[in-house]
Amino acid sequence: MKNPYAEWFEQLRAEYGEQLKQVPLPDGLPEHLRDLMARDDQEAIQFMLKLAWQLGAQVGYAAAQRQEQTQAVPKRTTAVQA
Repeated sequence: MKNPYAEWFEQLRAEYGEQLKQVPLPDGLPEHLRDLMARDDQEAIQFMLKLAWQLGAQVGYAAAQRQEQTQAVPKRTTAVQA
């Protein structure tokens, strides 16, 4: 049985990989991640992933809330009838 997260990740990478290659990471982060991987510091790498996941979830939740609020505002017509 395949890992559903691995499949999802690969699907996202296939769809958005080229676009995301253009997104720069903060200075020093790629080197820091390479060092963590070389030391096999899985705890630190998982912490980084959990933090990114949590921040992404919060951004998605906030965007959904804003969209709901925007849709809930009644539209007013500006036409004047005599």
